[in-house]
Amino acid sequence: MNFHQKPNTFVSHVSLKVTDLNRSLQFYQHIVGFDILERTQNKVLLTADGKTSILSLEKPENVQPKQGRTTGLYHFAILLPTRKDLANFVFHTVNQGVQLGSSDHLVSEALYFNDPDGNGIEVYTDRDPAEWKWQGDHVVMAVDPLDFEDLVKEGHPEAWQGLPSDTVMGHIHLHVADLDQTHEFYIRGLGFDVVSRFGDQALFIATGNYHHHIGLNTWNGVGAPNPPEESVGIDHYVLTYPNETALHLVCENLKAIGAQVEKNENQIITIDPSGNRIILTL
Repeated sequence: MNFHQKPNTFVSHVSLKVTDLNRSLQFYQHIVGFDILERTQNKVLLTADGKTSILSLEKPENVQPKQGRTTGLYHFAILLPTRKDLANFVFHTVNQGVQLGSSDHLVSEALYFNDPDGNGIEVYTDRDPAEWKWQGDHVVMAVDPLDFEDLVKEGHPEAWQGLPSDTVMGHIHLHVADLDQTHEFYIRGLGFDVVSRFGDQALFIATGNYHHHIGLNTWNGVGAPNPPEESVGIDHYVLTYPNETALHLVCENLKAIGAQVEKNENQIITIDPSGNRIILTL
């Protein structure tokens, strides 16, 4: 899990907008396995370790259903500590009747499904980084069939007890409108490195030689519009930087490329060229 701590920059939290808070809470507790850290009338902070929130749910006033062919969330990805945890989660979700997609990405094994509002979720586990193959500074990834028969040998049908305490937010994958503008913002502005590229359709970026902390694609169409402010989907996500020096440098780099920068106490708020709001913090 050292890809999600200092000295790396990583996604530490995702905030979602939903239409029915109680329905979503039921799903994220009983299907995904979160616990409640804090709750108000319109917002819930969810946790795996009982101390830190990695996901929050909020119901905006005048909320609108999720709209297709816009920028915004493709999926957020929950990283489980071990392959055994993923196998146990397979048994649990099958027992709950969840319809799963799946893939072997060579660097990881992943399950895919949606929440009740259509927000995309990935639950995955990483293979040993020593097994990842690199071609120069790009990691080799694929979209191969997941070997469920081999995976479930690691688990037990009754073993799932909710998310393990050392679960983290592994990465986020976003729909964007323009890959060139996105590249400038995330690489020159936020300080990430490109670790994989799928032609002119998708970028995968990271720090610390991870396979990706952020995925960015134009699969909803080049020039896709931003969703309405009240639409179901992502409200914002949080990037955690290792120290004040790194955060200050990013702030200056964002200003240099003309990006919006708003300072608020010990955090910075910015918006990428496709309208995705990001909170930068320590």
